[in-house]
Amino acid sequence: MTAGDATPARRTGDPATGPGDDTDPERHTDAEGTLGLHFPENFGWGAATSAYQIEGAAKEDGRGESIWDTFSRTPGRTRGGDNGDVAADHYHRYLADLDLMRDLGLRSYRFSISWPRIQADGRGAPNQRGLDFYRRLVDGLHDRGIAPMATLYHWDLPQALQDAGGWENRDTAHRFAEYADAVFNALGTAVPTWLTVNEPKTVVQNGYLIGHHAPGHQDPDAAYLVAHHLMLAHGLAVQALRATGDDTRIGPALNLHPCYPVDDSPAATAAARLYDGYENRLYLDPVFTGSYPADVLADLGPGSRMVQGIRDGDLKIISAPVDLLAVQYYTPIYVTGTGGTERRWPTSEASWQQIYPDGMYDILTRVTRDYGPVPITVTENGLPTPDTLSDAGTVDDTGRIAFLRDHLAAAHRAVASGVPLESYHVWSLMDNFEWEVGYDQRWGLIYVDYPTQRRVLKSSAHWYRRVIAANGL
Repeated sequence: MTAGDATPARRTGDPATGPGDDTDPERHTDAEGTLGLHFPENFGWGAATSAYQIEGAAKEDGRGESIWDTFSRTPGRTRGGDNGDVAADHYHRYLADLDLMRDLGLRSYRFSISWPRIQADGRGAPNQRGLDFYRRLVDGLHDRGIAPMATLYHWDLPQALQDAGGWENRDTAHRFAEYADAVFNALGTAVPTWLTVNEPKTVVQNGYLIGHHAPGHQDPDAAYLVAHHLMLAHGLAVQALRATGDDTRIGPALNLHPCYPVDDSPAATAAARLYDGYENRLYLDPVFTGSYPADVLADLGPGSRMVQGIRDGDLKIISAPVDLLAVQYYTPIYVTGTGGTERRWPTSEASWQQIYPDGMYDILTRVTRDYGPVPITVTENGLPTPDTLSDAGTVDDTGRIAFLRDHLAAAHRAVASGVPLESYHVWSLMDNFEWEVGYDQRWGLIYVDYPTQRRVLKSSAHWYRRVIAANGL
């Protein structure tokens, strides 16, 4: 998680603007009313998390420092000075958390592996204690009938690699391939589905354009070189998995935002097309067509570090065939004729997130239309709501139920339109460290009382359990 600010994908990184202020996601009615919609048999109902956001145990069992350890401990970088040192303490409480997943009826669990827990400095022999933790987690999932879906990189780059240039350094992509190989060899076919790099666009936009994510830079020319190296890392990881001979699947995890012109003017249409290039095609095209979008490269210019950094053979590596695409949908973007953005729909507590369920349908059908019938999994979709624990020990998050219901209905419509959607994962399984906003936003189905680490199923968790049991809405 998560998509981060829905900022312009262009090099400026200016925030989206628009009229009004509506942060009430509970505007829906009859949130729990059934719709009579049934999903395909064996549909993979799941939930998602990431390592730094829930694990804690930041200094235990040989884990090294990550860029998010450094960033979150830097004064002024996160709200309230929050960090992930303890988070939801999942590292110590994973067995109880696995039982909660089983009780919810989850069929799939998407989690991430902490690179610095496997290689403290991002290179060299893997840390067996780190590998053992993920083996115990994976085995626990199988014991409960839940399919593991592991993400190799969810933003926690080892700090030692950042000190050597981070993702601006081409060598980091090769270090990532070595790390991936170590994890593949340790866990093997116990993980049936692997995801390579989570939301490379968010790393580019929030980490290198705006600077409010680790490593906290504001360098547009570096940002798109980083994009290329992240995509190269993806391709090298795919090759590493193929080299093992394991019969497991692999693909990227991309946050995709449908980009709409604000009106029918030629200027808005052209601006939305270029915006879409930076927002979506820059990451989809190299994987599925073996090329970067020409309009984006032209806009960056031949002297840009990205264009200069593309070497012969890179795009062949990046376009190594994948088995599936993980799509993460949070918000639409409306583009003006001058390349700015407007807000058209109510927002959640995350000011960048416009609540527009039809965008789910649009982005899923667009991917299938433009890139062919690649199997799709939705690996993140959700919103924060102002959750509080009542005196009775309950959490009533009606707004989240309405949001999920509407987006699942849109996903079902996409399936009916021919989209090969295999599974859906709510973001998130539990409340967690939400990056630069710390613990101020709650995205989970499960409420975490951080002082005690008590878990409480929210109303949305009980609702989602019923959806899974019924295999539909």
